[in-house]
Amino acid sequence: MSFSLNEVEATAKRAARGAEYSWGMAEEAAKAVRWLCANDMDGVHELAKLLERDAEDQAACPLRIGTQITDNAANLTQGSMDFPEVARPALVLPFLAFAARQVDLCLSLTSNGQTAKTDGHALSSPNEMTSPGQSLVIGVCDTVDSPREVASRATPIPEDWATLNRWAHLTYAPATEESRLLGAGAGLSDND
Repeated sequence: MSFSLNEVEATAKRAARGAEYSWGMAEEAAKAVRWLCANDMDGVHELAKLLERDAEDQAACPLRIGTQITDNAANLTQGSMDFPEVARPALVLPFLAFAARQVDLCLSLTSNGQTAKTDGHALSSPNEMTSPGQSLVIGVCDTVDSPREVASRATPIPEDWATLNRWAHLTYAPATEESRLLGAGAGLSDND
């Protein structure tokens, strides 16, 4: 099944919030998932796996690492940033792109011997930047080689989409007779 990037972003935001990320961090997660999907990577899969990871997993959250990168983008001109053991490294790529636009440079992320590059708009990346718990090295690079295709829709794996919706469902208030009488839903009459 295919979904619009707007629908992916909205579902990702609710899912992250359902997993008890703050609203601000949920918005960052949603933007990251959308950016990955727009760059022909499965952002839905990455977020689903992050939300489902074992509570004992000690790897750093890629959303928190990503916001740290964008908050300190100017420091990237001074040298590389190293992060030991980060869960779902592909989720850091959108933040790297946001940082690249801030500093107007091409930036690279190397994890497990694989390198992705972005200038803030285009992305060159292997399909498999998904190994969890890998160290990351972020630095300045020359150019983006062989950029990925741009996508306008996402086709996530059905199980991953169901995972996001299961987490998103936790943000919904249960319907009550009182809420219906006060105007939620059709109330007592359904005149559609």
